[in-house]
Amino acid sequence: MRIPINLASEPFRRDRAVLVASGALSAVLIALLVFLLSLNSVESGQVAQTRKALARLNSQLQAVSAQQARQDAILRKPENAQVLERSLFLNALLFRKGISWTRIFSDLEQVVPYNVRIMAIRPSVTGSNQILLDMTVGSETPTAVIDLLKNLENSPRFGAVYSHNELPPTQTDKLYRCRVSVNYVQKL
Repeated sequence: MRIPINLASEPFRRDRAVLVASGALSAVLIALLVFLLSLNSVESGQVAQTRKALARLNSQLQAVSAQQARQDAILRKPENAQVLERSLFLNALLFRKGISWTRIFSDLEQVVPYNVRIMAIRPSVTGSNQILLDMTVGSETPTAVIDLLKNLENSPRFGAVYSHNELPPTQTDKLYRCRVSVNYVQKL
């Protein structure tokens, strides 16, 4: 074991820069920790508020569902079944009556090319209360019918277009015919 007697025998180390840098880094890390803890407390408060709002909305939903179930039970009673069926029938009739032929032809006028004729048109209401137009169109050239199909697909008033069958011209009928079904969006 050797005891150092002379302090000059060991050279001076320069640790001050390392100590200052590590102190500054630890201060920055402590400030970052305080910032993250405050963000965590704010977020947990917002989560608690969101959970309370969700619980309140769930209780309101359960109350409305229970009320709907009570009303459905009243409507499904045998003495009320006839009135319910009649009201559903009348609502369906009113919805079908609300289909405007004028609006249908006005909207078709914007998409039908000049050289295409509408031979027949049958609007119908689907089970999901959408209007479906079943049309038979005719033209002297098949390209005019293709233009009609493109126009229908690009129009915001009409949806998907389905071409069912195509008939070429005959000796008695000089028109190229096509049967088309298209979804129609009409504001009632």
